[in-house]
Amino acid sequence: MATGSATTQGIGQARRAARSPAVTSAARAGFVARGVIYLLIGVISLRIAFADGGGQQADRGGALGEVAAKPFGVVLLWILGVALAGMALWRLSEAVFGQAGADGQKASKRAMAAGRCVFYGFVSYSVLSFAAGDSGSGSGSSDKKSRDVTAKALEWPGGQWIVAVAGLVVAGAGVWIAVRAIMRKFHKHMKMSEMSAKTRKVVDFVGILGGTARGAVFAAAGAFAVTAAVRHEPGKAKGMDDTLRSFADTPVGPWLLVLVAVGLAAFGVFSWANARWRRV
Repeated sequence: MATGSATTQGIGQARRAARSPAVTSAARAGFVARGVIYLLIGVISLRIAFADGGGQQADRGGALGEVAAKPFGVVLLWILGVALAGMALWRLSEAVFGQAGADGQKASKRAMAAGRCVFYGFVSYSVLSFAAGDSGSGSGSSDKKSRDVTAKALEWPGGQWIVAVAGLVVAGAGVWIAVRAIMRKFHKHMKMSEMSAKTRKVVDFVGILGGTARGAVFAAAGAFAVTAAVRHEPGKAKGMDDTLRSFADTPVGPWLLVLVAVGLAAFGVFSWANARWRRV
């Protein structure tokens, strides 16, 4: 009986720790860091659209390189990496104890939180490794990585099917992200009542534009992966950088890339709004 009581007490303490101001602050710091990265990717994409990219990568690696080139850049990278680790910690607490909101205890919500925890943990590790001097960790080309992974997967038995399914999942995720943004599903996660009418309009604008642009990038990257699988050509797979550049190759020229770039920058601003008003 005493053992059971101690276990229950321990779980209660862990749950309170997961809802503590420290974890809340870690989550908000993570949103700030995510906003910085997406804003920089948007800025780099705009430079590329206007033929002023200077060989920069329009992906996380390019964003980290941009930060590293600034005064005290290494210090800023350490701060970003630690903040993203805070985001991973918060997602872990959601996976274990559930999310805020009426349906936060659903298994599907916890599974998604666990996946996000792994993702942000990896991103944090890559940023911190880059800050520590491993230049190939955080700043490597997303395009090369995508081609290498696709080439290896295509060599497996049933590799074409595996790559095709993975591409469809990524493309589907992109559509899901865009549709949820357009439907303003983010409202239920944010303290909209604490915003002024003007602020709500701004948050809605950057949330819809940013989420739609982010979803479009995911959907396009997934479509390229499916193409690579169907043609059995790893070179057809594209990372974020090449995916963004492909928007400039459409009949409307660079203007679609400009729109997507502005959208990604808007998602960065939306991330900062999450840092302020997200329910965590």
